Amino acid sequence: MPLKKVGKKREPLWKEWDRQAQKEGSRKTFYAVGGDEYTGDWHDNKKHGKGVQIWKRSGLRYEGDWANGNRHGYGMLSLIVRDKDGEDLVKQYAGGWKNDLRHGYGTQFYSLPGEYYEGEWYANQRSGWGRMYFSNGSVYEGEWFEDKRNGKGLLKLANGNRYEGLWKDDMKHGDGKYLYLDKGQIYTGVWYNDIAKCGSMVDYHYETNNAPNKPDFPIPECKLKDIRTVLQETATDLEH
Repeated sequence: MPLKKVGKKREPLWKEWDRQAQKEGSRKTFYAVGGDEYTGDWHDNKKHGKGVQIWKRSGLRYEGDWANGNRHGYGMLSLIVRDKDGEDLVKQYAGGWKNDLRHGYGTQFYSLPGEYYEGEWYANQRSGWGRMYFSNGSVYEGEWFEDKRNGKGLLKLANGNRYEGLWKDDMKHGDGKYLYLDKGQIYTGVWYNDIAKCGSMVDYHYETNNAPNKPDFPIPECKLKDIRTVLQETATDLEH
């Protein structure tokens, strides 16, 4: 019986093209529609491992860890600034990421000169412990929640004055102590929505505590002239 020769069935060409298009392992720069570009590691057609992403429209550049297509791990976010002399990178954030959001410990740099935050993040918000440096020279160190000062914290002003106590939604709220170092006085009491409501003011003893200025209106010392007589009169009143 004669044998019939059957030709090998060829695989559709599109399958070969699809295999070549699959992104796996380390690859050269990949350009997306719109001009965005990525250079780095891939797994299962997703950014995974180490890589650099540049977003053309915003001018942002991220270099760091990726997982399943998201920034995840440690990475640095910068702004690309171009001028006639070339381009430069202005650091925006350096620290932890989780599922494309700032998460863990990191440092955020703001647009105002000298203003930045270093501390803990949760889901892209300052939450936990952190230190904020303001452009006016003030420094806050303490607890944060949902991107605002919440909990216990210390605020140091540029002139040396400071507040130490409780905060709520970026305002002094609850028990606290305010040191007027420039006046040599201390206020201790309760605050409500950034306003001192009830407390006591005492002199800071500027002679011994290195306060730079003497109080304009020193608080007079209050004392009983004759303690024994006052006690006797009080006891007599109580008996009647």
